[in-house]
Amino acid sequence: MNHVKAIAATLGGLAIAGALTACSTADAEPKLPAPALSISATPAKPIEAAPGSIDVPKGNKLIATLPARGVQVYQCIDKAWTLLEPDATLTQHNEVVALHTRGPVWVSTVDGSAVNAAAVPGASVTREGAIPELLLKAAATRGDGLFGKVTFVQRLETKGGLAPTGTCAPGTQVSSRYEARYTFFVAE
Repeated sequence: MNHVKAIAATLGGLAIAGALTACSTADAEPKLPAPALSISATPAKPIEAAPGSIDVPKGNKLIATLPARGVQVYQCIDKAWTLLEPDATLTQHNEVVALHTRGPVWVSTVDGSAVNAAAVPGASVTREGAIPELLLKAAATRGDGLFGKVTFVQRLETKGGLAPTGTCAPGTQVSSRYEARYTFFVAE
């Protein structure tokens, strides 16, 4: 089993489902599931603590922390800018591992799992010059992969993404670049 521990250490502590049971004997070479999506719950840079109003309820544990870059797409309705949809990619080690789109929904590009979530009323923190930080509760999930059992999502450390100010011409759309860090939780 020492070789399994060495592999786990080499992979930076990633939890790979089935890695421990994939070995047929203690002396056999480990066989990792292919392809397995494993996301580190420990990001490379320090994480800012989430403000209290967007804390995830007790009984849930962090399974993934993913940085995102993309746009918030706004459409002019009744001469006012209204959020149409986000359009972002979430990455791990500079590789795209998920897409974030209208719903809001997050879809794994590795295993096809998905989570659709809705903002928890009152669970929002204003950020100067940026869209708010949010707590979202899963409304539906799909698949057995990364997002298959997600219960809560946090949108943290937001930068940009604000709607334009002023009036607009009906039907006009505009994209506002944003960045955020999304954290995903499952029931303990």
